[in-house]
Amino acid sequence: MINKDVVKTTVEEWLSGNDYFLVDVEMTPDGRIVIEIDHADGVWIEDCAALSRFLQEKLGEELGDYELEVGSAGIGQPFKVVQQYRNHIGKEVETLPLDGKKQQGILKEVADDGLSFVITVKEKQKQEGKKRPVIVDVDKTFKMEDVKYTKYLLSFK
Repeated sequence: MINKDVVKTTVEEWLSGNDYFLVDVEMTPDGRIVIEIDHADGVWIEDCAALSRFLQEKLGEELGDYELEVGSAGIGQPFKVVQQYRNHIGKEVETLPLDGKKQQGILKEVADDGLSFVITVKEKQKQEGKKRPVIVDVDKTFKMEDVKYTKYLLSFK
């Protein structure tokens, strides 16, 4: 029976020669090994197939009866690793902090240490001398540990 760490190490060996990064390795109870990879410019099916072949060559019989699935992280799915945040800087995201109040805005930056990120949201604020509130851009900082999820928002504008 194969170990998840062995699979991760082998995937990372293949990734080291490519611009892809590992998002997740999951070993399901029903006998599947699901590997999610990502790339700043998207994931190509040919590269998923190449990684799958590489794993089968390297791990061969260790895979045993496991079914191997290699794919992309999935657009619109919650981010799982810091690199996904970095790839979406300048794009619209939705984040759900632990307080349960969803925020939508433009992902502005990710801390160098990967522990926090900033999104620019539109908020109504009362301004002196104005009768009605005005919509302004406000930067909000979130700690990764204080967020249930963040995901890219598809826009068909």
